[in-house]
Amino acid sequence: MGNSSKNITIIDEGLTVEGDVTGTGEMIIKGTVRGTLSGERVTIAPGGGVYADVEAIVMTIAGKCRGNLRISKEVTILGLGSFQGELCCPDLIVEDGARLNARISCGRPLSDQSLQPKTATSGK
Repeated sequence: MGNSSKNITIIDEGLTVEGDVTGTGEMIIKGTVRGTLSGERVTIAPGGGVYADVEAIVMTIAGKCRGNLRISKEVTILGLGSFQGELCCPDLIVEDGARLNARISCGRPLSDQSLQPKTATSGK
């Protein structure tokens, strides 16, 4: 069982976990997590809720999520899912019907030059 890709952790319906949750492999949230969550692949199932700061490689949201997400590869918000908070990830997929109310930073960081304000020049 040393291979983390075979690990599956399920926080089932009716279960609420408060505090720091850390795991490897797949984490499926059908219940509720409050606090911090750290894992490789995190999935919030329909009916599940995560109200936490989350760090993961890949995250899929089909339930409710509120907090600060730092995802190193991809976030997918499915049609039944909702997210509110701050999101930092390279790739974001939002399906039709999903709810998203967030401050988002996606893709490669902007260069310092692209952040400089452009000045208008007159034709005179």
